[in-house]
Amino acid sequence: MARTEPRARPRPRDLPSPAPERNPGVPFDLGWVESVRANRSALERRAATLPGRRTVKQQWQAAWLLRAVTLLDLTTLAGDDTPGTVRRLCAKARQPVRPDLLAALGVAHLPLRVAAVCVYPALVPVAREALAGSGIPVAAVAAGFPSGQMPFETRLREIEWTVAQGADEIDVVIARSLVLTGRWRELYDEVRAFREACGPAHLKVILATGELGTLRNVARAALVAMMAGADFVKTSTGKEAVNATLPAGLAMVRMVRAFAERTGHRVGFKPAGGIRTAKAALDWMILVKEELGADWIRPELFRLGASTLLTDIERQLEHHATGRYSAAHRHPLP
Repeated sequence: MARTEPRARPRPRDLPSPAPERNPGVPFDLGWVESVRANRSALERRAATLPGRRTVKQQWQAAWLLRAVTLLDLTTLAGDDTPGTVRRLCAKARQPVRPDLLAALGVAHLPLRVAAVCVYPALVPVAREALAGSGIPVAAVAAGFPSGQMPFETRLREIEWTVAQGADEIDVVIARSLVLTGRWRELYDEVRAFREACGPAHLKVILATGELGTLRNVARAALVAMMAGADFVKTSTGKEAVNATLPAGLAMVRMVRAFAERTGHRVGFKPAGGIRTAKAALDWMILVKEELGADWIRPELFRLGASTLLTDIERQLEHHATGRYSAAHRHPLP
C-alpha cells in the first residue's frame, strides 16, 4: 500500500496559497448543467479503492488527525439542545483535545481549535457569547432545515433573522423537488436569493445527496449551487436515511474542480452526516487531497460536519501517544 507522508521540504505547488476570495457566482448556464454526466460505476470504483491505495500510519496519521480537528464543524442539532449544551460544546471547541494528550504528542504549542460550532438559529447568541474572543465562527442551519419544506419567503426570512442573531456561516437546505423535477433555473434563483439574504455570512448549501436519486443529479445540483454563489457545497443534513457517502462526495468534488477550472472561483466542500470514526475522516481527507490537492485541506475550503467524530479522533491520538486505546468517557462531549 502506498503511504502518504509529509515531505521534508514542500515543493512550491504544495505551499498554502492565500485564503480564497468568496465565490461571487456566475450567470446561470443551462447548457453547462445539462452537459454534466456521472458514471456511477466509475465513481463507486474510485471511491471504494481510494482509501486502500492511500493510507497514513504512525506519526503521519497523528498529524492528519490533528489537522482533521481543525476542519471540524462541531455540531449539535438535537431537539433537546439547551443553552447549557451549547456552552459545553463551545468549551470543547476552544480546547478540542485534552492538554495532557497534546503534551504527550509534543504539540502543546499548537493553537488547536475547531473550524466552527454549528447550532440551531435560536441558540446562535448563546454560542457567540461562549466563543467570544476565540475567533471560532458560529454557524447555524436555516432555510427550513432539515426538509426544506417550508414556504420560500419563510425560509428567506429565517436566514435573515439568523444572520441578525450573529451567525457567521449559514448552512441552508435546498428544495429537493427542484432537483428531482429538473427545475434548474428555479434552484439557481433560490440559492442566489439565499446568498443575498446571507449578506456577509458565508453560505453553505446542503444538497441532501441521499434524497436526489442519482449521482448525476448530485453533480448537477452542486454545479447550480456554485453558479448561484455558494461558498461551500455540503452533502447532507445528517437527518436523512442516507447521509455522506464517498461516491456522492466524489461527484461533488469533481464539480468543485470543474467549477474552479472554468471560473477561477474556489468553492469549499463539506461532507456531513454519519462521519463518526477517525478512519472515516481520513478517508474524506484523502479523497479531497487526491481530487482537489493539498491546498484544499484547510478550514477555508474543507469542513467535516460531525457531532461525535471528535471523540474517536481523541481516542486514536491517545493510542498513538500511549499505545493503549482509551474509553470514550475520557474524551467527553456534551
